[in-house]
Amino acid sequence: MTLKIDIVEGVAPYEQVRARIAEQARSGTLPVGYRLPTVRGLAESLGLAANTVAKAYRALETDGVIETRGRNGTFVAAAGSAAERELAAAAQAYAERARRLGLDEEQALAAVQDALRAANG
Repeated sequence: MTLKIDIVEGVAPYEQVRARIAEQARSGTLPVGYRLPTVRGLAESLGLAANTVAKAYRALETDGVIETRGRNGTFVAAAGSAAERELAAAAQAYAERARRLGLDEEQALAAVQDALRAANG
C-alpha cells in the first residue's frame, strides 16, 4: 500500500489518508480483503500522529470502505455494500427534497454536479 501525505496541500492529513485509502479501495488497487497496516504502523510510516490515522480509519469504517475484525486487523470491505446503500438512501432523500422544493430534474442534477465539483475542488 502506497500513501503519500502532502502537509502543505491545505487538506487535513486525516482527510488525505481517508480519501487516498477510499480511492485505492474503489479502484481495486487495494483489493477486497486486503489487510491494512495497524494504526500505529501507518502513522509511523507517514510521520503522522496515531490519532490522525485512527480518525481516518473510523471515517472509512463508517463509510463501509474498511472493516475492523478485532485483533485480527483492519481490512478492505467488500465492494459496494454499506457505502452504496448509504449513497442510494442519500440520493433518494435528495430527490424527494428537490421535488418538494419544486426543482425540475435539470436543476436538481446541476446542484449535485456543483456540489461534487466543490467537494473535489
